[in-house]
Amino acid sequence: MMDNNQFDNNEPNQEPKQNPQTPQRPVRPANSAGNGGEPPRKKRNSGLWKIALVALVSALIGGGVAYAGISAQLAHQNSAGDTTVSSSSEPGTTQVSNVTMKNSTSMTNAFNKNKNAVVSVVNLQKESNEDSSDPFAGLFGDSDDSDSGSSSKGSLEEYGEGSGVIYANQNGKGYIVTNYHVVEGSDSLQVILSDGTKTSAKLVGTDSLTDLAVLTIDSKYVKGTATFGNSDAVTPGEPVIAIGSPLGSQYATSVTQGIISAKSRTVDITNSNGQATGQATVIQTDTAINPGNSGGPLVNAEGQVVGINSMKLAQSNDGTTVEGMGFAIPSNEVVKIINQLVKNGKVVRPALGVRVIDLSTVDNSTTRTRLKIPTSLTEGVVIASVDKGTPAANAGLKAYDVITALNGKAISGVAQLHTQLYNFSVGDKVTITYYRGSSKQTATVTLSQTQSQVEKNSDSSSSTRG
Repeated sequence: MMDNNQFDNNEPNQEPKQNPQTPQRPVRPANSAGNGGEPPRKKRNSGLWKIALVALVSALIGGGVAYAGISAQLAHQNSAGDTTVSSSSEPGTTQVSNVTMKNSTSMTNAFNKNKNAVVSVVNLQKESNEDSSDPFAGLFGDSDDSDSGSSSKGSLEEYGEGSGVIYANQNGKGYIVTNYHVVEGSDSLQVILSDGTKTSAKLVGTDSLTDLAVLTIDSKYVKGTATFGNSDAVTPGEPVIAIGSPLGSQYATSVTQGIISAKSRTVDITNSNGQATGQATVIQTDTAINPGNSGGPLVNAEGQVVGINSMKLAQSNDGTTVEGMGFAIPSNEVVKIINQLVKNGKVVRPALGVRVIDLSTVDNSTTRTRLKIPTSLTEGVVIASVDKGTPAANAGLKAYDVITALNGKAISGVAQLHTQLYNFSVGDKVTITYYRGSSKQTATVTLSQTQSQVEKNSDSSSSTRG
């Protein structure tokens, strides 16, 4: 149809082709002022019609392509499982789409591998018969336990809750690793499984220094076991999840996700007096760890346990509020300790047989004068006393000697001394570098006694031992 009314643009003076069915008007040049200046009439310019018609057809075709593209995109989204909002002509008839999202990630799989192995650990302790809230309790000596329902020894009550993970099912027993501070002081222990089943647990052994403990339950209660991965292989930025019972078993098997913030951090271990007695190397993570998560697993994307969650930093020394700083005991350390606990019920560590303090705490000029050490020496540990018959005594070490290195590795304080010392076993020989006055000397010490043996053979003291 369009070709019957268009000019050939290459021949501007060519007459239009006649359409026998359509009468033709004379064609005037566009914008002509001829015929006495008569304004030009609106002409049916076939060239302009061509442009208009082509543009119109293009628009229609383009619109069709665009509409088809949108339809295809919506269809693709629906097939991928995206939820769509359906509208209805009638109000009050809105429905939920039957399109569902099936999303399975590596962390979801990691959680599913371990969820049945994670348990809640309940610390039960005997309650005191004395009611501290009653100022007249026992005043007349007529306390009646039968009224309170408690025995003369006190009845068991829940002292605290933590988490744990079943890592083995052997010899009719399920073995659970948790934190020492979760079970500390317990008179009885109870384990709550992922399905809510409760059972009693037996304490196999504890190690306060690494904050680890092992429990056992009857194997018939074991619904799943976890596997340990290589904590030396973790990398900062790697995704991990923490599984446990934050704030107690009512939130059992909660999972939080984060990353490895640092592969190796050194934190101080302090005694009841607040003095650093050792150091621990831990994994730092920003995964949410709350009270009750202690003893639960830190799991990588392969579903392997790479750490046991132990602590979090909530406030810095200057009072600054801290977020996202949790710490886990590396799995390699965990495996080494729990194997010893299962075999021996305890961890055997060597001892020197000395009482020591940090040199940095000796700021009294009179004391430093008595030590007679170089003024440039600011780090090390001062021997306060040496127990008789111990490895240190046999090697000739004396009070006021200042230890500065162990097997060539510098010692800055008591915590580092213990950390380095505990890398050795009973029977090993180590070289100690120390100052006696201004004289730098060395001595070879045979580690023939354990820490418990030294403490047993010596009088009790609150001093830090090495």
